[in-house]
Amino acid sequence: MFPLRDTQPSYSRPVVTVLLIVLNILVFLREFSLDDYSRNAFIAMYGLTPDRFHVENILTSMFVHGGWMHVLGNMWFLWIFGDNIEDILGHAKYLAFYLLCGVAAALAQVLIDPFSRVPMVGASGAIAGVMGAYLIKFPRARILTFAFIFFFITTFEMPAWLMLIYWFAIQLFSGVGSIGYTQASSGTAFFAHIGGFIAGMVLIRVMGTRERYTRRRDLYW
Repeated sequence: MFPLRDTQPSYSRPVVTVLLIVLNILVFLREFSLDDYSRNAFIAMYGLTPDRFHVENILTSMFVHGGWMHVLGNMWFLWIFGDNIEDILGHAKYLAFYLLCGVAAALAQVLIDPFSRVPMVGASGAIAGVMGAYLIKFPRARILTFAFIFFFITTFEMPAWLMLIYWFAIQLFSGVGSIGYTQASSGTAFFAHIGGFIAGMVLIRVMGTRERYTRRRDLYW
């Protein structure tokens, strides 16, 4: 299943979400312009390698991606879910929220696989935090979803809570199943997704939302 759009309106411009998307795309274009050797060196330098842990790489790794599908998929999920979370937090608080979710995601993966020599890259941990926050704040929203059912391609709407719990369950089962294997063999840092998602659920409660969102919620919910 792949989300196409949500039905939850946003009442402010998603300035930070757009800037994050642009920054990620620009970094990837720079990465893509390099030859294979230089690209591998770039990923090694700016990705987060648990066995050679450097604090600054927690931040830089959030803006490095492994390929076109990786970056475009991440940015699409950020576009769909990020604007509403930015709307209820405000721009500055949302940026702090996003980065904190990314930090939590990276640390979760490092704790699970501390001796991995594979650079961890991508914004998916931070975006998982945005999705966790969306689950808490907009569970009743509807998500227009694209899916393959047997040999047919179709679209349908489903509740946000169902889609997000389904997504989290896949990460959880895949993560548990990957224990004992390296990140290189699994290809995905599942525990970064799990850690980011849980961090988003917690942080959205701790950080609080803007007063005007609270008034809207009381009026329409």
